Amino acid sequence: MIQTVIFDMDGVIVDTEPVHRYAYFKHFEELNIPVTDAMFTTFTGNSTRNVFQNLKEIFNLEQDVEDLIKRKRTIFNDAFDSKEDLELLEGVEKLIKDLHENGIQLILASSASKVTIERVFRRFKLHPYFTHLVSGEDFPKSKPHPAIFEHAASLSIAPKECCIVIEDSTNGIKASTAAGIFCVGYNSIHSKSQDLSEANVIVNNFNELNFDKVKNLDSKLRSN
Repeated sequence: MIQTVIFDMDGVIVDTEPVHRYAYFKHFEELNIPVTDAMFTTFTGNSTRNVFQNLKEIFNLEQDVEDLIKRKRTIFNDAFDSKEDLELLEGVEKLIKDLHENGIQLILASSASKVTIERVFRRFKLHPYFTHLVSGEDFPKSKPHPAIFEHAASLSIAPKECCIVIEDSTNGIKASTAAGIFCVGYNSIHSKSQDLSEANVIVNNFNELNFDKVKNLDSKLRSN
């Protein structure tokens, strides 16, 4: 039986991607580097540190990675605090509460920084439902590397075989697959540029999931 659900955050619990995108491109403009939409899409699911490590090599940036990260996060935090219409994605709060009330352990495994995770969880009062919050900034390699999900699974109350991951990005799904964890791909309006084909199951709305349906994924786990 499924005992632990590992959630991604951006694009799964809350859509902060437009805020991140705004912060990144404002910073790119300041740096005068021509990052295309296509290039930016390949960074989805990466930590801020990994994004700037890559960009530093691509564009031969003189700034230290830590300084680049600090500036981008300043822009993001200012925009986040002023965005009054930021809401949880449709159906996810109901799903989180349903799973929690039925004894499913919830773990967050997000590429976002600890500061951003804390901002989201404090704003939407999500702390009571999750036993662990895992940030990508603690790992040298971002998704699609499996390290973050391997660590999240190690925090589970059950074996990895009794865990599932909910992801909306190509890199996140690849990371879950590489970690050997059953993956539910969330095909939201915010993930249209992402390839979810490697997910074990794809849902288009969180109303398609509840405790009973998640519990029954156990049979699909055994058949994979």
